[in-house]
Amino acid sequence: MPSMSMQPFSWHHLDQWHLGALAIVLLLGAGATYYVASRRVVNWPQSRVMWFFIGLLITFLATQSALGVYDMEYFSAHMIQHLLLIMVAAPVFALSAPLDLAYEAGGTRMRHALDGRIMKVVTHPLFGFAAYFVFIPVTHLTNLMNLMMQHPWVHHLEQIGFLVVGYLFFRVAFGLERGVTIHPGLRLVYVMAAVPVDTFTGLALVMSSRDPFSSYAMMAPVGSSKAWVLSNVHLGGAIMWIGGDALMLLACIPIAVAWVKWETVRTRELDAQLDAQGI
Repeated sequence: MPSMSMQPFSWHHLDQWHLGALAIVLLLGAGATYYVASRRVVNWPQSRVMWFFIGLLITFLATQSALGVYDMEYFSAHMIQHLLLIMVAAPVFALSAPLDLAYEAGGTRMRHALDGRIMKVVTHPLFGFAAYFVFIPVTHLTNLMNLMMQHPWVHHLEQIGFLVVGYLFFRVAFGLERGVTIHPGLRLVYVMAAVPVDTFTGLALVMSSRDPFSSYAMMAPVGSSKAWVLSNVHLGGAIMWIGGDALMLLACIPIAVAWVKWETVRTRELDAQLDAQGI
């Protein structure tokens, strides 16, 4: 079990940090690996390198800042952390195209693995959508939340899961990497079809008449009442509902812009073909 409850959060606690040695090593290792690999690929876009390190920074802030200090005591902080991982850091990582970099910088074995059946299934649009559709409610509406608070290693695996699932979902939505892709216009439908998952999960928590996670009552800040714990669960649900939907809509903006650009290029190509045929 985690340690005993902490003192209630106040704004002067924003300067507190939860610097886990393993997390720091993993983040630094990921950054170094990506940078070295990008140097091995001729003309690898620097913008993608930038996006990867921005993703690492967001991940660091989500897990090692005050959010990481209080994510076990405040369900609202826990929910903010999850949104930052799956809806902010994950799409940023998708913009860095890490699998394409691995394919270009890796050897024959790496390319063979990325072209294998397993990766074709994992990177398929339906898999990314299904993973997101299932992962969000399972990690917020089932007993997995209690297990996460009782076992820190489950909590850390959950954080990694949010990054992986979010990346698999948004790599399809952005359509930057190789593999099975969908029409630029359908990418908007793809993203919007996932919005009800966030809405349902958030509303289920907001409308809960009792604390659905018994472990939170034990981990809540010193002096917390049952009513306060339930109200914080409601706040976390509202964050998932409103914040999650807002971030999804925000992600639609670059997707819509890319669609318009694609249609513009297609129109020009079609006009050129018609002109060449004298039509």
